[in-house]
Order: sequence, then C-alpha cells, then structure tokens
Amino acid sequence: MNIEDFKEYVKTRKALDTEEIHRFMDDMSNEARRITFRLNTAYHTPDEVRGLLSELFGYQVPQSLRVFPPFYADFGKNITVGEHVFINACCHFQDHGGVSIGDGCQIGHNVVFATLNHGLRPEARSHTYPAPIVLGRNVWIGSNATILQGVTIGDNAVVAAGAVVTKDVAANTVVGGVPAKFIKSI
Repeated sequence: MNIEDFKEYVKTRKALDTEEIHRFMDDMSNEARRITFRLNTAYHTPDEVRGLLSELFGYQVPQSLRVFPPFYADFGKNITVGEHVFINACCHFQDHGGVSIGDGCQIGHNVVFATLNHGLRPEARSHTYPAPIVLGRNVWIGSNATILQGVTIGDNAVVAAGAVVTKDVAANTVVGGVPAKFIKSI
C-alpha cells in the first residue's frame, strides 16, 4: 500500500480493518512521530517550521502558513492547508481520514481534529472508520475545541472555545457547547 492508495481507500469511509492497512498506518505514524519529535524538541525559525511541516505533510506548505509548535499529527500525509493559515500551539491532528483547512483559517491552542471513529457495537470497536474534516475559508476554531470525523465547517464560521463539534457548521455562524450548537449568525 502507498499513500495515494490509502487516501483513495479512506474516501470510501469503510473500516480500516485489514492487516495491510494497519501495517501501513503504523509505518506512517512512526514516520510522523519522527518528524514531529524533531519539530517539537527545539526552537525553529518560522521557515524551519514550514520545512518540517512540508516533510510531514508530503508537499511544500504555503509560505504564509504560521504554526506555533508543539504540533502533533499521527499520520501527517492527509493534511492540506490554504494560504494565510495560523495554527497555535499544542494542536493534535488525527488526519488519517483527511483534514483540509481553507485560506485564512485561525486555529486556537489545543484544538483536536479527530478523523477516525470506532465501531459502536462491542464486537466492532477494534475497527476504525475514517471521515474527513473540512474547514472553509476564514474559519476560526477557539482553544480546546474538538472537531470530530466527517464534519464540514462553512466559510467565516466560528467555533467557540471548548466546543465539541459533531455535526456540520453552516457558513457565517457561531457554534459552541458540548455538543456544539448554533449560537448566532455573523
């Protein structure tokens, strides 16, 4: 299995339940940890941070990307970021299912993007199911928010600090709470 085959497979949202897939995910997670450990254990200039993130993501990240380490990813190769994105310290990207961040997004401290979920039935709990997280343009995610698998957040939306987002968020709205609910339109 290679990265492109894996990315195509996760688009189906089928269980990640074969030995081949698990072996590939383990290998990729080991690579992601090697890179994030380098990123997180010393000071790096903004250009050096972007260089390490380019290695982690598998493509040249935009020059306008700003990330304050530490930054954590357990796969790394299924993250895309637009122009003028800011990611604050201590964010966790579980990106097997894909994380797409549009232009102008702002991500607060300690935000978690979780693109995998387990089966609900006890006999299916060992299986994980991927689904992408997609942020439109100019989305602001407040500190300590968690965005769950399969969620799309529309342009200009705001997710309040501490929210747990389990459903899509409409453009130009503010959501908050656990689970996140509509608060107001912008």
